[in-house]
Amino acid sequence: PQAASARTDVRDCSVDPPYLPPTATNTTAQLTALRGTMRAHGIHAYIVPSTDAHMSEYIAERDSRLGWLTGFTGSAGTGVVTQDKAALWTDSRYWTQAERQLDCNWELQRTPWIESIGLWILEAVPVGGNISLDPFLFSIDTWNSYSRALHGSGRTLLPIETNLVDQVWGDQRPPPASSEIYSLPPAFTGSSWQEKVAGIRQQMEQHVRRPTAVLLSGLEETAWLFNLRGDDIPYNPVFYAYTLLTNTTISLFVNETRLAAAARQSLQAGCPGPLCVELREYGQARTHLRHYAQGNVTVWLGTEYTTYGLYSVIPQEKLLEDSYSPVMLAKAVKNTKEQKLLRAAHVRDAVAVIQYLLWLEKMVPQGQVDEFSGAQHIDTLRQAQEHSRGPSFQSISASG
Repeated sequence: PQAASARTDVRDCSVDPPYLPPTATNTTAQLTALRGTMRAHGIHAYIVPSTDAHMSEYIAERDSRLGWLTGFTGSAGTGVVTQDKAALWTDSRYWTQAERQLDCNWELQRTPWIESIGLWILEAVPVGGNISLDPFLFSIDTWNSYSRALHGSGRTLLPIETNLVDQVWGDQRPPPASSEIYSLPPAFTGSSWQEKVAGIRQQMEQHVRRPTAVLLSGLEETAWLFNLRGDDIPYNPVFYAYTLLTNTTISLFVNETRLAAAARQSLQAGCPGPLCVELREYGQARTHLRHYAQGNVTVWLGTEYTTYGLYSVIPQEKLLEDSYSPVMLAKAVKNTKEQKLLRAAHVRDAVAVIQYLLWLEKMVPQGQVDEFSGAQHIDTLRQAQEHSRGPSFQSISASG
């Protein structure tokens, strides 16, 4: 009986009809719709990643395209769909989960390597075929890896700016975030945003290549630079935005209706002038960048957080590339005030953890605690601490 019950929570595609556990998602409708759209665009294989346009580690429900298409909700994976096949690649953390969540429309490939995805595509797509992806969901490195994997194979890697999953997801797709973007109180910041901007501009001046602008794509970068916070992504105090910082101007691409009045005042107190933040529509970032890149300019960016879609509009000779932007590096070095704030936060958190351990010692012998109720209780204890804004990820709680 043990073996039988263990088997019933994962799919079995080798029997007829296939056995699917209740946790599996029927994906036939999603795949049929996607394949129709692919045919209309002349695409033979479409690659769907698990990230968003800012290369975020955690993503919002609205960006969970792989989850919607496959039923698989793990945090890392890649899906590829052709007219007659569909496959999901993920690492060993998620193999069991994938076997519980996928239906038999999907092959599970137990490797995260792009080389293996490339080989599968070469086998599934005939010579002359088009392999497509949304260039705003792939890092520069990942794009280059696919490019190398398919190079000289007679297949074309074709970036397509209409996201085909979004097209078939349609009005079922969760709406964009609409909650307020607010300023962090000065008591919790290491320096004012004006001081941070001045520091980055100084680095631009001192750099041997004399870049004229810094492009920020990582959500933490813009949040840190302007001392702003939001809650567009669960467990992450960030909001959707891009920033283009030049020697004399600052452009913030964001849904400006969401800015709290105090945040807007803080950003525009120095207008007009070099410390005036010009608010532009979030969706205009690429058009604006392309226009800016036509001038006599050099754009400094961090390749880790910039998508191929943005990167590809800047001519190669006008690029200054580092793995991380100067903002990401400045953010990593905490000043004395920030160190003090960090320590204080950890002391408050330690109090909650000690309270929790004490509670466990009392409750576990009574057989009253399971992993879920334990996680809920530590969240409650943390929430009771002053300045708590919620956990930084879903509590992972286990015993035995």
